[in-house]
Amino acid sequence: MIELKNVSKKYGGRQALQDVTLTIPQGKIIGLVGENGSGKTTLLKLMAGLLTPNEGKATYGGRPITRRIAEHIAYMPDTDLFYPYFTVQQLFDFYASQFGDFDVVKAKEIAQFLNISLDAKMKHLSKGNRGRVKIAVTLGREASYYLLDEPFSGLDPMVRADIAKGLIRFTDIERQTVIMSTHEIREMEPLLDEMVVLRSGKIIASESVDEIRDLYGMDATSWMVSLFKD
Repeated sequence: MIELKNVSKKYGGRQALQDVTLTIPQGKIIGLVGENGSGKTTLLKLMAGLLTPNEGKATYGGRPITRRIAEHIAYMPDTDLFYPYFTVQQLFDFYASQFGDFDVVKAKEIAQFLNISLDAKMKHLSKGNRGRVKIAVTLGREASYYLLDEPFSGLDPMVRADIAKGLIRFTDIERQTVIMSTHEIREMEPLLDEMVVLRSGKIIASESVDEIRDLYGMDATSWMVSLFKD
């Protein structure tokens, strides 16, 4: 599992994360929520091994998280840096050359499910279809953890619905965990097992969605709003 203990991260003089302690077991869909600048992207990058903490420990399976964790964790940033001249098929082939756990057959199945042509060139795809391709190459890996940074940002409701269906269909929640930062809480609530709320680089709450409904008598969006009002 992924464990963060008293993790802090600074960029120059700016404190991005402060004293974060969090355990992420396998077999969950977890929403990482908070205002812009609250530290969500920094937290995901730390878990992906793209950043190292200034203080505290970040471990996977008891070992320090480094860039080598990419063997076990699939990270999807909020921007894409795909070669524009690649076709979708060529992109899949490239991923297969980079990641030993990339399943081209699975990626093609996801592309078909999301209505993406394998012959389409990346530079000719709309933003919505590029978002679909990002999901296909990320879920095409058989990783233990999928870290998704704003997978629904700027996409229309139809695309968001398709991606949400893909997350359910193409992950094995018995053994895989999805952690995604999102502002689309109301739409994504039916998918989520837990929510982790960040504010100014600190975790201010972490609850299961079922407990939010049972203990607080409100939906996840209303619960989060109440936290920020307090």
